[in-house]
This record gives sequence, structure tokens and C-alpha cells, in this order.
Amino acid sequence: MHPNSSLIKGVVYGVRVEELDDPLMQKIRYLDKLIDEFAKGKAMEKILRQ
Repeated sequence: MHPNSSLIKGVVYGVRVEELDDPLMQKIRYLDKLIDEFAKGKAMEKILRQ
């Protein structure tokens, strides 16, 4: 995982990503969030905040 992945905020499937207690589930939701943003047509540079 990227060191800045903890900066990912938002709601995925009705669950706030930054509030998850289980580290594995949090990583899974980080990936879900990235995929959702990419599917909406956002450029990868904007998603990754580069």
C-alpha cells in the first residue's frame, strides 16, 4: 500500500473509510474508493493527488 493511503477519506458502501477499526477491511475499502473514483471518469492524477 502507498504510504499516503491513510489520507483517503469518504464513504464506500455506506461506511466511512476513515472510521473502520479493522486494518484489513480499511485497506479493502481504500481500494474500493480508488476504483469508484476511477470508474466515475476522474483522471488517475487527480485520484492519487499528484
